[in-house]
Amino acid sequence: MAIAATPRFRTQAFIDGSFRDAASGATLATENPATGQVLTHVAAGDAADIDAAVKAARRAFEDGRWSRLAPVERKKVLLRVADAIEANLDELATLDALEAGKPITDCRDVDLPDTIRTFRWYAEAIDKLFDAVAPTGPDALGLIVREPIGVVGAVVPWNFPLLMATWKVAPALAAGNSVVVKPSRLTSLSAIRLAELASEAGLPDGVLNVVPGSGGTAGQALGRHMDVDMVTFTGSTEVGRQFLTYAAESNLKEITLECGGKSPQVVLAEPPDLDLVADQVLFAALMNQGENCSCGSRLIVHRSVQAPLLERLVARLPEWTVGDPMSPETRIGPMIERPHLDKVLGYISRGRSEGATVLAGGGRILEESGGYFVAPTIFGDVSNSMQIAREEIFGPVLSTIPFDTEAEGIRLANETAYGLAASVYTRDLDSAFRVARALRAGVVGVNAYSEGDITTPFGGYKESGFGGRDKGLEALEQYTEKKTIWVTLKP
Repeated sequence: MAIAATPRFRTQAFIDGSFRDAASGATLATENPATGQVLTHVAAGDAADIDAAVKAARRAFEDGRWSRLAPVERKKVLLRVADAIEANLDELATLDALEAGKPITDCRDVDLPDTIRTFRWYAEAIDKLFDAVAPTGPDALGLIVREPIGVVGAVVPWNFPLLMATWKVAPALAAGNSVVVKPSRLTSLSAIRLAELASEAGLPDGVLNVVPGSGGTAGQALGRHMDVDMVTFTGSTEVGRQFLTYAAESNLKEITLECGGKSPQVVLAEPPDLDLVADQVLFAALMNQGENCSCGSRLIVHRSVQAPLLERLVARLPEWTVGDPMSPETRIGPMIERPHLDKVLGYISRGRSEGATVLAGGGRILEESGGYFVAPTIFGDVSNSMQIAREEIFGPVLSTIPFDTEAEGIRLANETAYGLAASVYTRDLDSAFRVARALRAGVVGVNAYSEGDITTPFGGYKESGFGGRDKGLEALEQYTEKKTIWVTLKP
């Protein structure tokens, strides 16, 4: 596979259709986590830059250059944006691989195609949603109409930099809103480039703005801004709570949160082919280095099949090659930064000290590279009371918890503060539906790890989510307000 040459980095904020430095002149270093070396320095936006972006977005919204454009015209523009992303696919994939440490094959073959598909799907949905007429008597006409909510702030994470931004931006733009994106301070490059490509594709100035910066400054300023109508956030539950506080202390803006997870993979006593189960369990636990909110980090397995399944998992682990994200052979890249590496290693250490058994992996590797690599790790002898079973590790760590009855397996799976995703493996159709319905999670895969596709909503129960969903028509609707227009008719 040919790898694209290192692209030119766009490092300024993109506000009102043009690049600009942070008002303060400050910058943030962004590094390559595979080497520990600085890639470039990106504008460090703060409250002044957020305010400039929000003002540009508000002007664009109020004058109707996008919000009052005919749906079919908005569709044409978003389809051109999708085409522009496709034409620059290798460049965008390389940006995310370099900055996030994601394997280039995942970026090029999964994330970017999904990004393009998301823009095209929401573009095509624009002129296929209809308003409603209420069932009134002959003396009135009741119209129920959707209108764009206004200025939307999108605060997006570092683990899927471009794709997660697109999950927010595409439906928000499709609904007619103006958007201000605050990417993670660790991974700003692809979002900035997206805004430039969208502008070149014909998106009007001020409709899509990107302000890089830290969460404590730029992110908080967006959350507290009195002229932002909605904030959509993906990230940790801890930070998600802060956005609810910002809304409460400002203008009660709409908030949607997609937060952390501790997703169970429940293997019942009559599973399908164990080789298939092993492949899916490892994919769920190790995909994207385990830096995934819906990571299947808890293997809750019936005691009768625990030993043969673990044997297969350990045997297949060498297939998950750890190494340079720019190598086509790599399946697991580095942790995003040194503090996160230390956090993951700390959990592995606590797992040992609490009595869990390391069956494979268990430490840092490839230190000579300067990168932040962790060997994929499988724990046995885990109880649900251990920290490694309760807290989100966000690394390539799988904890194995046995059970004896279906009821016990369901209880263990649900015994968590989170509820984002889950999987159940069984040959019995009745058991599959019974357990899937009993699992308290927003997405449940049966006999496979799955988050659905762009047509299905994605989000969580409990501390994994709040206020809405990503993907599907549900996401498009949440970027709108519903208005009733009641017309009294002469008899």
